[in-house]
Amino acid sequence: MTIQWFPGHMAKARKEIESNLKLVDLVIELVDARAPIASQNPMLQQIIHQKQKITILMKKDLADDSQTLRWIEHFEEQGLAAIAINANEKRDIAKVITLVDKHREKMQAKMRAKGIVQPRALRAMIIGIPNVGKSTLINRLARKKITRIGDRPGITKHQQWIKVRAQFELLDTPGVLWPKFEDQEIGKRLAAIGTIKDSIVSLQDVAAYALDFLQKNYPELYQERFSIDPSIDDMWEVFETIGKQRGALESGGHVNFDIVAEQILYDLRSGRIGKVTFDRIEDDMVQIT
Repeated sequence: MTIQWFPGHMAKARKEIESNLKLVDLVIELVDARAPIASQNPMLQQIIHQKQKITILMKKDLADDSQTLRWIEHFEEQGLAAIAINANEKRDIAKVITLVDKHREKMQAKMRAKGIVQPRALRAMIIGIPNVGKSTLINRLARKKITRIGDRPGITKHQQWIKVRAQFELLDTPGVLWPKFEDQEIGKRLAAIGTIKDSIVSLQDVAAYALDFLQKNYPELYQERFSIDPSIDDMWEVFETIGKQRGALESGGHVNFDIVAEQILYDLRSGRIGKVTFDRIEDDMVQIT
């Protein structure tokens, strides 16, 4: 299974992000807490490497709590400010504002030291891959609907400035992937969590990858949700078993593997399986950028 998705608007967005960096004081990078490294765009890291940055691990309510804590520690060890949030929790939104405020206070103190009596508001750019939760976070920060929200990647297509409670200004940007995944494991993980459009991947392959990952890393969650005999390791038989359990049948009583794949991925992405993290701190593939 080879996965790649880099539509034209992403190439345009990359250029706009690069040109607008000079306008901002801070970069707020959003990553998915279920895949903090796989969801970190290396192309953008090259662009923003000289800017002050904070990292926000989104969708913490869907991620393995113990792994999230270890990832926060890991980022902090790299000298990066990082927090994990659920964008639907008010207290977590308050944490984001507090974190940005620390940077705003430092910036404005420097401006006052230079004789500027009324320092301007801090300007921040928010970046991230598709479907990471940017629109939800921005709307919560602004306390009103500013951007469209959806569970499909690629909704935001343009950049816009948003004022956040008179404390700072935020430049929204479209979700951007990169032209080529050097490691296809990254593509598989992004497809599993819903970053890449389902229409361009084989859902059966993605679901099979997710099941295999669960069997190896979260056997208790796997068993609790699917009630599969642990001795069954043939993926065709696993799909057959799940399909019969859930009535995912077509004419003739045959299991519809496409429906089974959709159900598996829905369970995974909605949290019905439980809290799962694909990027594990002990993985050899992990490289902090």
